[in-house]
Amino acid sequence: MLVTENKAITEYRLIKKGIWAYFILLILEGALRKWAFPSLATPLLVVRDPIAIWLVLLAWKNGLLPLSAILTLIILIGIIGIYTAVFTGHGSLPVAFFGARILLFHFPLMYVIGSVFSREDVIKLGKVLLLLSIPMAILITLQFFSPQSAWVNKGIGGEGSGGFSGANGYYRPPATFSFTNGTSLFFAFAGSYLFYFWLNLKRINSFLLFGASIALLIAIPFSISRGLLFHVSVTLIFAILAIFRKPKFMGKMMIIGFLLIAVISFLSKYSFFQTATEAFTARFEHANDAEGGLNGVLADRYLGGMIGALNESSNYPFFGYGIGMGTNVGSMLLSGQRTYLIAEGEWGRLIGELGFLMGLFVILIRLGFSLRIALASYVKLVQGDLLPWMLLSFGLLTIPQAQWAQPTALGFSTLIGGLILASVKKDDRSTQQESIN
Repeated sequence: MLVTENKAITEYRLIKKGIWAYFILLILEGALRKWAFPSLATPLLVVRDPIAIWLVLLAWKNGLLPLSAILTLIILIGIIGIYTAVFTGHGSLPVAFFGARILLFHFPLMYVIGSVFSREDVIKLGKVLLLLSIPMAILITLQFFSPQSAWVNKGIGGEGSGGFSGANGYYRPPATFSFTNGTSLFFAFAGSYLFYFWLNLKRINSFLLFGASIALLIAIPFSISRGLLFHVSVTLIFAILAIFRKPKFMGKMMIIGFLLIAVISFLSKYSFFQTATEAFTARFEHANDAEGGLNGVLADRYLGGMIGALNESSNYPFFGYGIGMGTNVGSMLLSGQRTYLIAEGEWGRLIGELGFLMGLFVILIRLGFSLRIALASYVKLVQGDLLPWMLLSFGLLTIPQAQWAQPTALGFSTLIGGLILASVKKDDRSTQQESIN
């Protein structure tokens, strides 16, 4: 009996270390593919997949994968999707497996993280994230000002450029990620923790908090990303709503506001920041005009084109064209080139791959999961716990509609979903103490 218990404890710790490995590889995947091992760029695209599979199977073996209706249904759809893809869809088993792995392993990994991680683990990861944000901000600044031929701007496989068109002759920097969306997701993720720590100053080192705050302010213009600005704005709204619910945080929010104004005023005096701000402003204006202003951005980007996807569903086979076909890897294997074989929007991809019925079920599952964690986070907010609420500000913009066909977006969605589940678990001493403070 003692041997069995010791083995279970050892495997529990292994799972926790595996989750940290998943996080580290999410941050470094692009760096490995661009700089460290460019010749292995293709297999490194799925470097986190073996870890996800191992974690889910080991957690299931040790009873640490809590089954639910949502989880059971999405795994079932993943299995059925493989069969329909091979026998009625595109016919490629490798493409089907690549597409199904999202539902079979990465989505369940959220529940593994929620089961294994403690509240202190969630906070510790946030501190590491803020620490990483400082060198990450320095890196994107170098990428912004360096020519696209420079080493810091090398593309996947060490070829071409990793940057993406921006404005005023400057490119959107990818940081350590394979694509520029990683920069936006990373700093948006860090921003949700940043606001939490500002409202809980006793939980973080002041120098780290201030340094990470400057890093985020620098990242917004240097990323040339409207998505990052939108994420941070939503997080700010969540913080304001928390203050309305708990007025005791008003003083801390005023300090945040004062410091933000002071830092922005200080940075605005320097030409390097002015250049980035001008490029960001130009990108914002040109893109908004092209997409029909704010309404177009919200309808197309956040809502994922659900209405358009539903309208197009009548043009798809009942079981769709096959799971995995809408991914970049799937398009390369099936057509020999990286293109959108189905739809660029996430919900359009799901319905195109799986058909109207199963695709809509996956969409509703993602929305239902989001609603569940939103309600649980609000309950925690009412109890005086801000952690899940602030993490939710990032989760609600990724879990429902992020492009899971893209590995970086999938990784951040998996991680934030699991962290929110972990943070809404029953109160422990740290939560109770935080509520008192």
